[in-house]
Amino acid sequence: MAKPLKVDEVWLERIAGQLNDMEFGSLHIVVHEGQIVQMERTERKRFENTSNVIKPGTVAKAEPRSSRESSYR
Repeated sequence: MAKPLKVDEVWLERIAGQLNDMEFGSLHIVVHEGQIVQMERTERKRFENTSNVIKPGTVAKAEPRSSRESSYR
């Protein structure tokens, strides 16, 4: 039978601390015998490529392919 999970104020603060500054990602909480024993944080950073951003109302133009690119097809 599973033991009830014990989460005290210390763990609540640790969990909140891990989540506060996370923009994209996940927090994996490991429980052993009803107690939190570990947290694993996976964070993603997303960046926009500003050189390829198309402004609203503009038409994207296709760039010509080099001869090397076309020879592989």
